Amino acid sequence: MFKLHYDVIIVGAGLSGIGHAYWLKQKCPTKKFIVLESRDKIGGTWSLFNYPGIRSDSDMFTFGYRFQPWSDPKSLSSGESIYNYLKETIDQHELEPYFKFNHRMVSANWSSVLKSWTLEVETPEGKQQILCDFLSMCSGYYDYKKAHIPDFDGYDKFKGKIVIPQFWPKELDYSDKKIAVIGSGATAVTIVPNMAKKGAAHVTMVQRSPTYIVNLLNRNKIFLRMKKVFPLKW
Repeated sequence: MFKLHYDVIIVGAGLSGIGHAYWLKQKCPTKKFIVLESRDKIGGTWSLFNYPGIRSDSDMFTFGYRFQPWSDPKSLSSGESIYNYLKETIDQHELEPYFKFNHRMVSANWSSVLKSWTLEVETPEGKQQILCDFLSMCSGYYDYKKAHIPDFDGYDKFKGKIVIPQFWPKELDYSDKKIAVIGSGATAVTIVPNMAKKGAAHVTMVQRSPTYIVNLLNRNKIFLRMKKVFPLKW
């Protein structure tokens, strides 16, 4: 006999997991559910990544929750702002009791006989088996322990420091250093200007194909005008 049985188990306490927990509480108040999080905090991407200038690459007015409208006029906002937004969402809607931190799901097996999932979960008290009728995976697509590292000649012979943004060292001093940033995606576009502003001698972006960037004010003027007339949820 299993001691722990839930109607729904959500895996991951990032933006998706928090949103799912809110709607379950609102729409299915009689259902018993929990959110499993392998780390010791909420936020997913927004508490894991700490490279210079970490911010969203999506418009927060659509990336944010319908039930918790984004109120900062900055459409592309800092990681810290997004993390605080998630914390406020949990506090305002009293979602904290549903979260189980340092709980890492290592396997999930479906039984047609029991009509439920059996989860193997690593917890601070040891491994547990937990049953649920519905399993919702909100864990994203990152491997939190091992980042993707492209294979290229000379990697092991390079005498300088190689830094992976996912595991950015807090004590890293890059002042007066010559830096090459490989890639031209959202992370690179964020890191390059921030490192240049904060003392790097020179920063070069190494890219496979041309990237075109337009310098625009990061402030949603339409939102500011509409905010004076319409309710925030509108």
